[in-house]
Amino acid sequence: MHYESTICSREVFRGKVFRVTEDQVLLENNKEATREIVHHNGGVCVAALDEQDRLLLVRQFRYAFGQELLELPAGKREAGEDPALCGRRELEEETGFQAGRFELLSIMYPTVGYCNEIIHIYLAQDLIPSHQHLDEDEFISVERLPLEQALQMVLQNEIPDAKTQLAILKLHALRSK
Repeated sequence: MHYESTICSREVFRGKVFRVTEDQVLLENNKEATREIVHHNGGVCVAALDEQDRLLLVRQFRYAFGQELLELPAGKREAGEDPALCGRRELEEETGFQAGRFELLSIMYPTVGYCNEIIHIYLAQDLIPSHQHLDEDEFISVERLPLEQALQMVLQNEIPDAKTQLAILKLHALRSK
């Protein structure tokens, strides 16, 4: 089994969303190396299907990419927060729906080379209308797309968001069994 052990760690940045450390590690060949790690509390993503087999997606501007993206509802977890509770909260906040059924679909590590973020992906069904509760700095529109159309958009590179791609592809694969 391969491994690396931490010799020392020094925090180089702390922000509202993540912190960064520079770590010295001992490799299995007894040499030392430096690792820069982004520490993140993780997040959730929710594939919410309505009674007509349509996915609820959100459209919002993503500053880091300078463009509006179509994604599944998602959000970041607070430290120690239960992922399922976070997912239920984000679904209602962003789409205005609650879910009668809520189950884990997948777990993904989006950037394994330098970040410890884990995204829990859920399937939400038996949707119940509620109220959207957007944060002051969130501007989101909700769209419903048939699952098959969303799958085609992923395959045609029209949905570039990784967590959304994974959720749609996994949901389609599980249903094709």
